[in-house]
Amino acid sequence: MLEILTAEQWSPYIAGAGIGVLSWISFAFADKPLGCSTSYLRTFGMIRGLFRRGKREDNPYYEKFAPVIDWQVMLVLGIIIGAFISAWTSGAFTISMVPDMFAVRFGDNALLRAIFAAAGGILLGFGARFAGGCTSGHGISGITQLNITSILTVIFMFAGGIATAFIIYGVT
Repeated sequence: MLEILTAEQWSPYIAGAGIGVLSWISFAFADKPLGCSTSYLRTFGMIRGLFRRGKREDNPYYEKFAPVIDWQVMLVLGIIIGAFISAWTSGAFTISMVPDMFAVRFGDNALLRAIFAAAGGILLGFGARFAGGCTSGHGISGITQLNITSILTVIFMFAGGIATAFIIYGVT
């Protein structure tokens, strides 16, 4: 039974059930829906506060979401640490500047890959703020609450993701 912890890939059913349980725990103990995008902006606010003392308070966003280390920031750190531990224990850990799928389509230029990754991250950040939450916020927490906005958001996220994959990688 414990060999699942060292498997390179987990069953999507087991992973989905685990995320569902985590969502219950989030509601039970934090009285908050599971989500991650706010933690990035809180972290940015903390970093900004180091360089621009006092300016953090001028931002209306930070009045609503104070730039502090909270459970969501710790969740993101846990995701990063957990992914590393999982890759390490399964023997799948490698350091790669350019993933194979990207290299086949666009070449093995690490700078180009970094530009694509940064642009994608920035667009995801704006999209998460524009949509009122990230994929985990809408896809997990919003749908479990039968929130119509979250259901529509997830439908359009999937449609946009599929369309983008067809544009970038073509139909195979």
